[in-house]
Amino acid sequence: MTLSPEISDRIRDYRPRLPEQGWEPVAEQVRATVAATAPATCYEARRLLHAVGRLTVWADRQGLPRDPGVWFRTETIDAFVLSGCTGLGGSTVQTYRAWLRRTREALVWVQRGEAPPVRISSPRSTQPPYESGELASMRAWAEHLPGQARRDGLVLMALGAGCGLAPGEAVAVRGRHIDTRCGVPVLDDTLVVRLVACRASWAPILTELADSAGGGFLFRPGRKVAAAKNLVSSWPARHRPPNGLPALSARRLRSTWTVTLLAEGINPAVVADAAGMTSPAGPAPYHD
Repeated sequence: MTLSPEISDRIRDYRPRLPEQGWEPVAEQVRATVAATAPATCYEARRLLHAVGRLTVWADRQGLPRDPGVWFRTETIDAFVLSGCTGLGGSTVQTYRAWLRRTREALVWVQRGEAPPVRISSPRSTQPPYESGELASMRAWAEHLPGQARRDGLVLMALGAGCGLAPGEAVAVRGRHIDTRCGVPVLDDTLVVRLVACRASWAPILTELADSAGGGFLFRPGRKVAAAKNLVSSWPARHRPPNGLPALSARRLRSTWTVTLLAEGINPAVVADAAGMTSPAGPAPYHD
């Protein structure tokens, strides 16, 4: 595939809104990279020029070699997303990351003749976190639910907002998976394959729930199977908070945990590791 004269002219004449001293040293390599890879992507050349230009100027400031092979390493892209996109919204950052990764795939294809890997899509939008007032009111509501409903509601909240577990992880937790000997509930790392310590505000209730559960499941302990369709989502459908409060959502609880850690200044890479995310750029959408 070749570029049309119009696109070629656009690439040649491109000038970003960046300081000239930062752009000039990398300009020709950026133009050459986009010219080589644009035909193998589904993105407009001007979009790739913008994203690649920002990445390369940032990389040059970090002292990295002026080499597309270095610029488009996965670790370089992730580092740029985490530290070079401050002030941008989470959706914008994720878009940049997608454009740069597609450029990397196209570059491999151009240079080596290797086909780009199959793309697996997933929803890009994140669930919004609860406001602190909402979470406190929902916790007070759950505390006053009768019998097992109280336990199940508080389990979801403690494991989601207190430990950052995903819904599928939360339903697998049994009482014996939680070690309370050090004073802070810590999950058995053989269950989630990472260190998960409960936040202090949720530690007492999680300790209580773990002690009473023993070897049984914390959430819906009477079930006969380890997991089932709608196991988590069916509970909020039957138990709705009053007074206009939002429904309880395991995904929103996890988002609340993530945003709270980031707001406290915890390094995003540390948050990503604690959350079990596959990339240190995982928390990027929560920076809005």
